[in-house]
Amino acid sequence: MQLNLQNKVVIVTGASSGIGLATAKLFLEEGANVVGASRHPERIRELGEEDRVLAVEADLSTAEGPKQLVEAAIAKFGRIDVLVNNAGISHSRLDGFLGTTDEQWEETYLNNLMSMVRTSRAAIPHMAQQGKGVILSVASEDARQPQPMSVDYSAFKAGLLSVGKALSLEFGEQGIRVNTVSPGPTHTNIWDQPGGMIDAISEKFDKPKNEVIDFFVDEVRELPVGRIGQPEDIASMIVFLASDRAEYASGAEYPVNGGSFKGM
Repeated sequence: MQLNLQNKVVIVTGASSGIGLATAKLFLEEGANVVGASRHPERIRELGEEDRVLAVEADLSTAEGPKQLVEAAIAKFGRIDVLVNNAGISHSRLDGFLGTTDEQWEETYLNNLMSMVRTSRAAIPHMAQQGKGVILSVASEDARQPQPMSVDYSAFKAGLLSVGKALSLEFGEQGIRVNTVSPGPTHTNIWDQPGGMIDAISEKFDKPKNEVIDFFVDEVRELPVGRIGQPEDIASMIVFLASDRAEYASGAEYPVNGGSFKGM
């Protein structure tokens, strides 16, 4: 299938690892030009030559970061065809809701929801002027199946669904398609980082860390596909939805979760 993404200009936030990095790589394989944003953009610079890859160091939790990112993309390539709002953070806490502080709520809000709001707000005028554009945001299955260990993350991922739908309604007549991709369990640094999912599940279920993923797949979630997701699984859906092959898809949420149906 030809996706016809050659020479498209794609912004990917949180592009230095996990789903963002896999998405940036796949867009490049399809012939697109990529503007990758991260607080630590070194790995983005390694993806390709400067004529096709622009690595932008930006803190998207701030008011200025998203504007600087969009301005850099326009200065380099002159247009924005696709925006992938992937940046975000997650922390797993065994003490749940009562153990989540105001500061943690605010940090998660700024990184997961406001980063999407501000970057979209900066990019939409350029897309509207072109008469065409695609905005894709990476939410989570937690948006509809919230997890007590990450109640703040679940709440603001749900916010992405609402904002995405609203944007699709407001800007669809200007040629801008807006969709949301909701990954299920996906092996990113959210799992491996200290205090991440592996540590939390190990402690909650009293399992050795090297057995956590298999236990999670088989016993906790009973995933029908028999494995946890990989970043490339999510990237494939994102790139397809960004292409003209999906030109009638807008205002929708697309789960990519291996058939997941059980919470923790």
